[in-house]
Amino acid sequence: MTNLRILVVDDDPVTRTLLTKRLISDECTVDTAEDGVVAIEKIASQYYDVVLTDLIMPGGVDGIRVLEEAKRANIKTEVVLITAHASVDNAIEAMKKGAVDYLQKPINFDELFLRIDKIRNLKMLIKNASDLREAMDITEKTSAETIQELEMMVSDLKGRLTAIRATLEQSDVDPETRLRLALQGLDADALTD
Repeated sequence: MTNLRILVVDDDPVTRTLLTKRLISDECTVDTAEDGVVAIEKIASQYYDVVLTDLIMPGGVDGIRVLEEAKRANIKTEVVLITAHASVDNAIEAMKKGAVDYLQKPINFDELFLRIDKIRNLKMLIKNASDLREAMDITEKTSAETIQELEMMVSDLKGRLTAIRATLEQSDVDPETRLRLALQGLDADALTD
């Protein structure tokens, strides 16, 4: 899972193009939106691993609203806010609403790629944990089925042994007949059924 699907949301075409080129070179699949309205439409119809969104954009839909819609569409989507006007209040509000991080403009690409790698690694760990849970569930189910089959087999064998004991203890039947009947109860085909 090295290839992350990323939506870049920024009203500045130069920033969108620059981010797109750099992210594609980092083996990411990149889609873009020129404003929050288009971003919300895309988020509603397509899953993104990461949404990189400008905080302040024209058109009435800001980065916080894009963040909220991305989290509403899929809680697994990670959102990184990009802002030229970083403030502690903005960062706190973004984190409370589920942003994984925020970056200041101009974007430091080393910093951006550190965050993208952190998200990539986190998603890989989550996927591995999910795969492990699925494997454990399958093993647990198979074990339960095997135990149930063994319990049924043991129950059947106990029933056969009880019947054989009863046959061998019949005093009104001659010993040779008792032995023949007991051996029939031990028939190999009957034991594997």
